[in-house]
Amino acid sequence: MSMVLTGTVKADQNDRSSTDGTGDFAIRDTNMPWTIEHDGYTEVLAIAIPRQRIETVLGPARLFASLTVEGHQPVATLARSFLTNLSARADQMSPAVAERMVGVGIDLIVASLAERIAREVPQPVQGSLVVQRAKAYVEANLHDQTLDPPQLASVVGVSVRRLQELFHKRGQHISDWIWERRLAAAAKRLSDPACAHLSIGMLAYSCGFVSQAHFARRFKDRYDMSPRDYRRAQRQDVQSVASAFGLPAYAAE
Repeated sequence: MSMVLTGTVKADQNDRSSTDGTGDFAIRDTNMPWTIEHDGYTEVLAIAIPRQRIETVLGPARLFASLTVEGHQPVATLARSFLTNLSARADQMSPAVAERMVGVGIDLIVASLAERIAREVPQPVQGSLVVQRAKAYVEANLHDQTLDPPQLASVVGVSVRRLQELFHKRGQHISDWIWERRLAAAAKRLSDPACAHLSIGMLAYSCGFVSQAHFARRFKDRYDMSPRDYRRAQRQDVQSVASAFGLPAYAAE
């Protein structure tokens, strides 16, 4: 990914020509040749992203390589701010935290690309891309307690009714899917040794739940045990494996 921080960059790849200004970014397919020209003084943030991380969501790289994602687009603006701040502060984070933050950054890039691709493809495919863009946005904003179907529809640029129709065609309800992703994220953090220092309440708020009681109720309905019991069970599993291999276990509440 090549994000222009200052100046203008011109590039050619896959029979596409682009001129990227400050704030814009594009993906370059490293399996294919490309040319690039810097117009005067430029500053560019370049990030190598695993091919599979993007193609599993958006399809082959030929669909999006060298498409300019305009920096003024809402998700692209968020991606630029997040990535520039992350690059400046990454060395202050533990490896585990940095890895999770990189995942968030890639999700924002994918969401921005999906928004851009939607302008290039036929209507039937566009519906799938809208859903993928919506899901990528949810993954990057699970902590936002105000996240709901109207807000999500506004972000991806369709009506709430249209977004509901697209989710229903895939056997899903928007609100249910958001809560399912929040619960899945919470379960992952409860089993993550790097999150062992977080209280149940802090973890619940970080996943978008408005209260610890609300989180506990939904979590037990989904996983058939309380968050505390789930964490304890996961900790015991880790300790058993660590003991079997002679490795140190981790401490948790």
